[in-house]
Amino acid sequence: MPQNDAKFSFKVLTINTHKGFTSFNRRFILPELRDAVRATSADIVFLQEVMGSHSLHALRIANWPSQSHYEFLADTMWQDFAYGRNAVYPQGDHGNAVLSRFPITHWQNNDISLADSEKRGILHCTIQLPERQPQLHVICVHLGLRDRHRRAQLSIMSDFINRLPPQAPLVVAGDFNDWQGRANSILKKNAGLDEVFSRRQGRPARTFPARFPLLRLDRIYVRNAGISHPYTLPAHPWSHLSDHAPLAVEITL
Repeated sequence: MPQNDAKFSFKVLTINTHKGFTSFNRRFILPELRDAVRATSADIVFLQEVMGSHSLHALRIANWPSQSHYEFLADTMWQDFAYGRNAVYPQGDHGNAVLSRFPITHWQNNDISLADSEKRGILHCTIQLPERQPQLHVICVHLGLRDRHRRAQLSIMSDFINRLPPQAPLVVAGDFNDWQGRANSILKKNAGLDEVFSRRQGRPARTFPARFPLLRLDRIYVRNAGISHPYTLPAHPWSHLSDHAPLAVEITL
């Protein structure tokens, strides 16, 4: 009897939402961003710098949504979502979020902040895929601005990853702020992760600033998974929707 060699695949998107504003906070563009994210038809979306709440913006901005930004972006397209609150201030909070078409069965936000650094976290979710697929692990990341902080945070993240089931498929995505290009070798050596653009093109994609990308700050890493067609989303309309160019890839199991 012939075997069925068809592979299960799903699309991943990662984007730094810049709290719903254009560069330099000139204009609130979250409704436009939602339309653009929806148009990608991604199955799982990794969000960084996404607002949970902001009491002053809610009073001053006419089209500020009544719910959190990640719920507004999820709308009716992504049935499940998880939010990891990292930065908390008198007016509100922001952090990382994951939107998923598939059920999120568990999530936890892990504080990786250092004593002398800004608040940072890694949001870990387990996702139940259809068609008798193995349970998927995803981690949404936003690392620090200083090299010393990033190195420590990469070590913390590697230790966490190594406590996950070793054979389970894993996707790690987000804003690594790794303009010096050190994360690939660290994560490969310490956690067995492959960066999707590096696997295909030899190095990560340029993503910042979005209008004229020079720095390779954003990444998508995988373990126990195949990839096809990693790509940076085009400048139009994305260059005015975020200061980081979004990344997407098809993951195969």
